[in-house]
Amino acid sequence: MRKLACIAAFVAAAVGVLSGQQRDTSPGERLSVIKHVLPNGMTFLLLRRAGAPTVSFVTHFRAGGVDEWTGISGTAHLFEHMLFKGTRSIGTNNSAAEQALFPRIDAVADSFTAEFRKGALTDSAELRRLRDRLKQLEDSARAYVISNELDRILTENGAVGLNASTSSDVTNYYFSLPANRAELWFILESDRLRDPVLREFYSERDVVMEERRLRTENQPSGLLFEEYLQAAFRAHPYGRPVVGLASEIQAVSRNSAIEYFRRFYGPNNAVVAIVGDINVDSMKARTTRFFADIPAGQPHRPVVTQEPPQRGERRINVEFDANPQLLIGYHVPSTRHPDAPALAVLAQVLTGGRTSRLFQRLVIRDRVATSIGSFQAPGSLYPRLFTFQGVPIAPHATQEIETAVYEELDRIQREPPTDEELQRVRNQVEAAGIQRLQSNFGLAFQLSNSEALWHDWRETFRDQAALTRVTAADVQRVAKTYFNPSNRTVATLVRPPKPATGGND
Repeated sequence: MRKLACIAAFVAAAVGVLSGQQRDTSPGERLSVIKHVLPNGMTFLLLRRAGAPTVSFVTHFRAGGVDEWTGISGTAHLFEHMLFKGTRSIGTNNSAAEQALFPRIDAVADSFTAEFRKGALTDSAELRRLRDRLKQLEDSARAYVISNELDRILTENGAVGLNASTSSDVTNYYFSLPANRAELWFILESDRLRDPVLREFYSERDVVMEERRLRTENQPSGLLFEEYLQAAFRAHPYGRPVVGLASEIQAVSRNSAIEYFRRFYGPNNAVVAIVGDINVDSMKARTTRFFADIPAGQPHRPVVTQEPPQRGERRINVEFDANPQLLIGYHVPSTRHPDAPALAVLAQVLTGGRTSRLFQRLVIRDRVATSIGSFQAPGSLYPRLFTFQGVPIAPHATQEIETAVYEELDRIQREPPTDEELQRVRNQVEAAGIQRLQSNFGLAFQLSNSEALWHDWRETFRDQAALTRVTAADVQRVAKTYFNPSNRTVATLVRPPKPATGGND
């Protein structure tokens, strides 16, 4: 999903037919998308496309890591897991008996959390006793669980690509079905939106904690990126990892997750794109039949905390027994800012493919690095970081990559990109845009994501078309505006020092 998110982020800034002439509308804006909004605010984007008899469904909720409050980080991601556990009618052979155990399970979990939060005063023996008791009770409830029933139902009916992901800004769920099984999506999705059951909650919480260990704590690039974000953001929740902080994952409760669901998973915060071999009128009728009676939830409230201006370079070393890596980041505006297209073009000029400046210099010519790239993260709604990521080839050091990045930024501030470089970027963007429009799933993902973030499925295409108007002067201007040392955060992965060895007297 990280690769898909990176592709989506670039294409979201860069699709469209690129030419020297500005057009009133892009091909994407002229797609025959039908926007259908129910009285409860749930939004459906319907697009019939001839071809294979399949339908792709992508749902985006305006619910991401930035929406969590203190003490529950990681809940957005954990709840993503929970929605695959089923409902009162799916995933259980005795819902009443199963849920009768939940209060007892939650009481023990609350006692465990209270003991865990004592920190240095924690009674380790009591903590073990409570953990064992929690496991026993969850095992008792598991006797009523039909494991992976949702997945089985979908697989037996030809579903492919069943998955989900959580980002800082949104959470999405998706899969594709044969066209003659499309109604199954309405049956299952309305059921789990109306009545999810957070079964196996605490064991799944352990799964998420293990995922954090695997992808962050024991993974050099994951650990480096987490430390880098926390160094760059002092106030805004973009500095908080989406997977959550370890101490908060281990203490989040089922009730907190339910509260998160009530706040952010109302139908008015959901956008569904349905793309493929469909009858639009039939789809409309089904949306009303299955979803119209679900009450609207609370409206999504944007994050009000703003990151203060950075007033000096920040540098951190992250110790890990692995080959060195480098992240260099600069604070830049959100995707909605007028400078965003020029920043996207700058990224491509410097690191977009084998012919880009830094790739040619560091990988091809000087053979200093195995890779050099750039991306803007961790989200789109709020100001974020323009990040360079490099990995040196031994015996070369990260400092050589860092020096090259600064020299190329200085060069582009003095000498704007050439016409040939801009045309290369336009060619890359056009090719990516055509490829993206060929896939029902890729198009559904883009439509749903744009509507969820910007309340307009066309906005992504407008942003993409804006790249046609980026000039060399625009690229030079944003390079001068944002890429200065006082706005910079540098994170380097370094090996820990070797312990001193005793010598002979």
